[in-house]
Amino acid sequence: MKVPTIEKSIEYINYAKSTNPGEWIDHSYNVAIAARSIANECSDLDGNIAYVLGLLHDIGRHEGRVQLHHTVSGYNFLMKDGYEDAARIAITHSFVIPDIRVYGGKSDCTEEEIMFIKKYLNKVTYNDYDKLIQLCDNISLPEGVCLMEKRLLDVVMRYGFNDFTLKKWEKYLELRDYFSNKIGKSIYKVLEGVVETTFDFDYK
Repeated sequence: MKVPTIEKSIEYINYAKSTNPGEWIDHSYNVAIAARSIANECSDLDGNIAYVLGLLHDIGRHEGRVQLHHTVSGYNFLMKDGYEDAARIAITHSFVIPDIRVYGGKSDCTEEEIMFIKKYLNKVTYNDYDKLIQLCDNISLPEGVCLMEKRLLDVVMRYGFNDFTLKKWEKYLELRDYFSNKIGKSIYKVLEGVVETTFDFDYK
């Protein structure tokens, strides 16, 4: 697969942190850690690749406080160095249903960018890396990994509902069950800190 090494990915995320620091950096690391933990339980997935894809899924935020635009920005950022599979995730992670209308935030793209996203989603067929990052993006807060329901509410509280919100929730829950079935146990059994992050306390 055309993805950067872990070392190169950390270089990218450190650059992004220097241009746009924020909680999204910790969120990205938690997505990466969760993705690697689940991928390591799957014989057909590579944990290191999953980590890289998780770490870079939001790399388009290096441009600043962008919303829908971060998908295109991330795609372009990674494509300029030829990392086609990582660039793909920069777009697909935001669309659990391959339809631009499902995006919950502000459409801060140009008309050209919107057309690009629509055409890209129309031709893409999601693989298990796409699905894994979509899943891990929706169980990861800046503080750590949590029950999916808490993360879904977190997103709605910030961006609000739209006509696709409940359909998206159904798809995310399907992904949780898909990977739980794939690894033969609940995904939460291979993730650390779920109880603590979900209920906002630490065992001391």
